[in-house]
Amino acid sequence: MTMPRRKKVLILCTGNSCRSQMAEFFLRKLRPSWEVYSAGTFPAAEVHPKAVAVMREVGIDMSGARPKPVEDFLHESFDYVITVCDHARETCPVFLGEVRERVHMGFEDPASAVGSEDEILATFRKVRDQIRDALAQWVESTEADPD
Repeated sequence: MTMPRRKKVLILCTGNSCRSQMAEFFLRKLRPSWEVYSAGTFPAAEVHPKAVAVMREVGIDMSGARPKPVEDFLHESFDYVITVCDHARETCPVFLGEVRERVHMGFEDPASAVGSEDEILATFRKVRDQIRDALAQWVESTEADPD
């Protein structure tokens, strides 16, 4: 009996500071056997502290995460490249390795939220929950995938 091949996933957004980081950590939790990475087309200097805080609220520690440039991954092959913002979808680079499937899941950028501290945190929580739910649904749909 052969062991199934580990799926390899890259999640992209513009800054790799909020949405793609949250998605990476959720997907790692949902499918610990998969290789999951995230990157940005224009990576920020650091992961947004509010993204780290709202993920901690659901038991996920992102404190060691750092934004990475998509160029670090262009020569690799992936089963899935998932874009989580429209800008990354539009500017998604050409990968020199094989990409079996591209998936787009657009979410608003919580880093652009305005209002009181409570309102901004509410936006981060809303986007966090949308990412979690969308990934859970997507992973369930990939279970029927024979490879």
